[in-house]
Order: sequence, then structure tokens, then C-alpha cells
Amino acid sequence: MLKRILSALTASALAASLFTGCSSSPKYEIELYDGNYSEIQLVHKMVELLVEDRTDIEVTIKDQMSSVLMFRELTREDPSCDIFCSYDGSVLTTHLKQGPPDVPEGVELFDYVSEQVYDKHGVIMLDPLGINNTYCIAVPESVAEEYNLETISDLVPVAGELTFGAEHEFFAAEGTAGTMKFGPFTEFYGLKFKETFPVDISLKYTAIENGNFQVTEVYTTDGLNRKAQLKVLEDDRNFFPEYNGSLLVREGLFEEMADVAPDLREILGLLSGTMDNEKMTDMTYAVDVEGRTVDEVAREFLVENGLGAHDTVEPDGS
Repeated sequence: MLKRILSALTASALAASLFTGCSSSPKYEIELYDGNYSEIQLVHKMVELLVEDRTDIEVTIKDQMSSVLMFRELTREDPSCDIFCSYDGSVLTTHLKQGPPDVPEGVELFDYVSEQVYDKHGVIMLDPLGINNTYCIAVPESVAEEYNLETISDLVPVAGELTFGAEHEFFAAEGTAGTMKFGPFTEFYGLKFKETFPVDISLKYTAIENGNFQVTEVYTTDGLNRKAQLKVLEDDRNFFPEYNGSLLVREGLFEEMADVAPDLREILGLLSGTMDNEKMTDMTYAVDVEGRTVDEVAREFLVENGLGAHDTVEPDGS
């Protein structure tokens, strides 16, 4: 029996149908979890809008959950998650327990990861969305101007005058993902900062705006970079791997939904290639800084890209 197809016929309704000759159609449902930051929330909302607009499938977005737990729920024997947005770099390090050196020479990271995660976990990675939300190093624009900083290598001769601050997790070293953290990063570039400043992730941007530190680690598509007037330095030696966004789909979902949505894969694929870092930064800025809702921003993006949902976007009255 297909787990995701929930019969709409209760025992009482079935009994009534014996007399009335009426019956109900099965209910088809796809379940996602809400992300714990705006980028994931936006993509998941787009999935909901696209699927519900083009099929008879009901999409349910449940409570917030980390990507690690979403992957667990996607791959367990009795899954409670059907789709979620992740990144090839995250899948490589966190779920496959590998690192960039494990990717064969001449093979694209995304191609390697998508093949590996399907073979090992039965997870389908759809074509990339177009965003590369990797780690990057940033400084306030005033600091960049003072020290003439354009690349990470430009930090080498001046690092001893600067403090590096980031969330506690970036200073951790456990697991394969630890190869992309502070210790290996500074060793790779030969950076020796005056001191380090671990901070709660929710306070990081406030801390750098207040001058508690001058150099930090951020994600490329975070709209808060713009609010804090940070300059992202070029990773000129390519230390950080790519983190190309993609929809991860539970194996079996397309087959289970074939009766009601035989083109479900194509519908989800409409999002592939529609985004880039600038567009996503605009959207996360709209949510995290301007206070617009995820629903409004996601709908607006779909309309602007010719994928508008059945509900029209209301004009911004501000």
C-alpha cells in the first residue's frame, strides 16, 4: 500500500456509499518541513504553490526542522518528508560523509553527489536551482576600504590587526564538514588573526555591526549581508566547495503520485535554473530585513518568472 496516498473513505463513508452509490476519490498528499532560515522557507513555499496550482495534490508544510533531520525523515523506512531543499556541498559532507577530495578529478561536484546520494540513500536530486549558497568571508565595507581588501588572500598581511568572529559552529571541527571550518580555512590561507570571537548565530550580524570583530563567515545569499553593509571577499584560492541548491526527492514519490500527477517531476523541475545568488539575496532581504512574508515573496518570484500560482500577487501598498 502506498504510504503517501491516504484514502479519503472512512468506514462510515464506505458504509454510506453502499446505499447511495457514491464514493470519494483518494487524497494525495506531499509533506515538507519548514526550513529554519528564509532561503529554505522560500523554496518550500514555491514547491507548495507550484504543485497545488498544477495538480490535485495537497502540499503540507509542517514545523521547522534542520536539514539534517529532514534528510533523516526523507530516508527512513516510514518517511514523514517527501521533498526538501538542500545543497550538493551539504549532501557531500553531511550525508555522504565525504569531502571535496573524494570527488574524482574532472567530475562536477553536483553530478558526483547526485549519483552517490541516489545509490546510497535512494534520494533523487533534481537539476540545480541556480543558487550557490556557499560559505564566504566578509568584512564591513569600511574595513575593506581601509585595508584595500578584495580577496581572502588580501587578508594575509593584515590579519594580525583584525579579529575574526563567527557562530560557534564555524569553530567546531567534528565530522567531515569540519574540513570547511575555521582551523582548516586559516591554515589553508596562512591567516593568523589577532583573536577570535565566537558568538551565537542570532547575534552575529549585530556583533559585526557593533564592531566586536572585523572579519566573519557568512553565506553568499543571505540578505543580512546587505543590511550590515558587508563586502564579500573573493575566495581566490577556491577553499570553500560549491553549495548548489537543489530539491531532494524521496525515492518512490513520483511513482506514487503517477495517477494524479504523472508530470510531477517536470512541475518541480520548473524551478531549476530560475534563481541566482542575486535574486535569492533580494528575496531573503525582503523577508529578513523588510519584513515581508515568505508567501508574498515566493508568489511574486513565481509570477515574475512566468510560473505564477493561481492566486495573483497583490500590489505592494507601501
